[in-house]
Amino acid sequence: MCVCILQANAASGMAIDDDCKLKFLELKAKRTYRYIIYKIDEKSKHVVVEKLGEPTLSYDDFTAGLPSNECRYAIYDFDFVTEENCQKSKIFFIAWSPDIARVRSKMLYASSKERFKRELDGIQVELQATDPTEMGLDVIRGRAN
Repeated sequence: MCVCILQANAASGMAIDDDCKLKFLELKAKRTYRYIIYKIDEKSKHVVVEKLGEPTLSYDDFTAGLPSNECRYAIYDFDFVTEENCQKSKIFFIAWSPDIARVRSKMLYASSKERFKRELDGIQVELQATDPTEMGLDVIRGRAN
């Protein structure tokens, strides 16, 4: 596995595994996954893919995959039907930063977020959540329209 460290990473000191972009492109173009959960490996200073959700999994499966006490970045491909009865989907970027996470972890994720998001071309909606109610299905539906 190749890991590329770009000059732009200097601000946060965070490298992004090539696999992060590759899996995102597969979700976006081929709909291979319903969601992707990313984590920062604090030892190696890399953002890596932690979990991939099969296309058949639900939003509840996705939220159950997020740790209650640790930060994560996540991508969720949300399918919905518009008022005009059109089937659509939107790609959500969710910055999960629970209140009970370690301060150092919250700072690391916050300082690396913009740089990481720039690597994922095609994000349509961004959400910051510190507890599950801030990213409930009703919030997702509301932001999708």
